[in-house]
Amino acid sequence: MRIDEAADAWATHLRDVRRLSPATVRAYRSDLADLVAVIGDRELADVDLERLREWLWAGTKAGLARSTIGRRTAAVRAFFDWALEAGHIAVDPSLRLMAPKRGRTLPRIATAAAMSDLLDDAARRAADGDPIALRDHAVLELLYGAAIRVSELRGLDLDDLDSQRATVRVLGKGSKERVVPFGLPALRAADAYLVRGRPALAARRPADAPAERAMLLGARGGRISARSVYDVVARTLGPVVGSGTVGPHALRHSAATHLLDGGADLRAVQEMLGHASLGTTQIYTHVSSERLAATYRLAHPRA
Repeated sequence: MRIDEAADAWATHLRDVRRLSPATVRAYRSDLADLVAVIGDRELADVDLERLREWLWAGTKAGLARSTIGRRTAAVRAFFDWALEAGHIAVDPSLRLMAPKRGRTLPRIATAAAMSDLLDDAARRAADGDPIALRDHAVLELLYGAAIRVSELRGLDLDDLDSQRATVRVLGKGSKERVVPFGLPALRAADAYLVRGRPALAARRPADAPAERAMLLGARGGRISARSVYDVVARTLGPVVGSGTVGPHALRHSAATHLLDGGADLRAVQEMLGHASLGTTQIYTHVSSERLAATYRLAHPRA
């Protein structure tokens, strides 16, 4: 069996048996497509450790981040482990393939004051009733107010929002469902969008298109795209946190840090974020510590 054919079978296994999210399956399949592009679509048995190292080195020379190289290493090791178990190969060539050590980088965040100003600006833009401005305001408030992922935001349907309890039901990684609270500003923004913005966007759908249950709609009346969400965040948050690419996760990082700064329990934040491991959530305690240290250095006379 050749790599490309085996990769398709593995992707089906990940989707149907392991029930991984579509985004994770796409990422892993993309990694294997890149492997084929570098070493060729050869028989699985012809792949050895040196070819795999050649592939990773090609990514390093192309300037890929260590985190990306690490994910590629994990993907190819999982792939060959599956191939060995399925009987497609007799020896796993990836056993000694090592990922580069990942440096611990702290996420970029906006201050609470900057977030307040940003969201106030979004509210002013939405006050005129423009449906896109109303939607963008709701997007920003929900990403920050509920600290949810962009995939969770995009997946929201109309009945996932509980206005009475100010909660939203999301489907997280591994198809795990959780209910997340959000604040009054997010509730107001969501309600304004649902009453005045969404009907106008829904009317832009083709007449023969099926009814759309998505809560957040794009300019043509379909479910909002990930690119649209990224564009909204980059346009509004980018100038606040500095140069470089800024995505929706920066709002999630900011929300988690501000929760901990405000005295929230670490395990409660873990539950809200949907992290499987407490260690993943603990990075935000380091963010708070860094900010405390910076404040000390600036303000203390003996610093």
